[in-house]
Amino acid sequence: MSTIELSKRQQHILSIVKEFGPITGEQIAEKLSLSRAALRPDLAILTMSGLLGARPRVGYYLTGKTPSDVIAGVLGNIKVVQLQSQPVAVKNTCSVYDAIVTMFVEDVGTLVVITADGYLEGLVSRKDMLKATLAGSNLNTLPVNVTMTRMPNIVVTYPDESILVAAKKLLSHQIDSLPVVNIVDVEGVEKYQVIGRFTKTNITRLFVQLVGK
Repeated sequence: MSTIELSKRQQHILSIVKEFGPITGEQIAEKLSLSRAALRPDLAILTMSGLLGARPRVGYYLTGKTPSDVIAGVLGNIKVVQLQSQPVAVKNTCSVYDAIVTMFVEDVGTLVVITADGYLEGLVSRKDMLKATLAGSNLNTLPVNVTMTRMPNIVVTYPDESILVAAKKLLSHQIDSLPVVNIVDVEGVEKYQVIGRFTKTNITRLFVQLVGK
């Protein structure tokens, strides 16, 4: 995707528009010794990306946006629900031993801990598991909710939140994943229904897909 990496011709077009703009497509084509038809795909990409603007009977001009601005715009328009992974959850009565087994079988760094009726109660990480193990506790009888981080000390994201906002939460709180939740009113009490998880891996996969286009 050219908002991530521009071709040499597209970079050359931007430099021409910067020097001579506003400038028509025919004039740009002439300076590059190309036909207008050959230039059309590059101009379309640059205008759709937001790096170039175009006015009828006036020509192309620089918008002032940088590739970084365009990337931020792309990320701001993608919602968490479009990238989220399936949540990996255990009940709050689950033993620490069974939680450890689930964590390694599912190959995740954090488990969502839910109540009997399926609402978010806490999160448990590999670090929490390690602490319980080093404490010498009986992992088969110790419930996972003893070692977990509880609400309201959990950072969450929402399906309609932009991935840019969610990514900032990951960075600012120095965590690897966020539970994706819907807010549910249960007899006047606000509870979180877990519908997914948003991780650094989701973001990394997106960037690989963008650059690969």
